[in-house]
Amino acid sequence: MSRQCQLTGKKANNAYAISHSHRRTKKLQQANLQSKRVWWAEGNRWVKLKLSTKAIKTLEKKGLQAMAKEAGINLNHY
Repeated sequence: MSRQCQLTGKKANNAYAISHSHRRTKKLQQANLQSKRVWWAEGNRWVKLKLSTKAIKTLEKKGLQAMAKEAGINLNHY
C-alpha cells in the first residue's frame, strides 16, 4: 500500500528545501497519515483505514459512509 490517504487521496508533494545561502535541493513533503480504526455503523463493524489528519477531522463531521461514497470506496474490502 502506498503512502496515500484512502478517503481523500492525499499523497506526497514535491518541493524544495532551501538553505540559508538559498541553495535548493529537492525533497518530498509526505502527507500526515495515521492508521485508524473507525466504526462503520452501516456495516456494524470496525474498519481499519490509513487516513490523513485532515480526513479524520472531516470524517467526524460528515461520517464514514458519506466520505466513502464520495471517494467511490467499497468499505466491505477493508
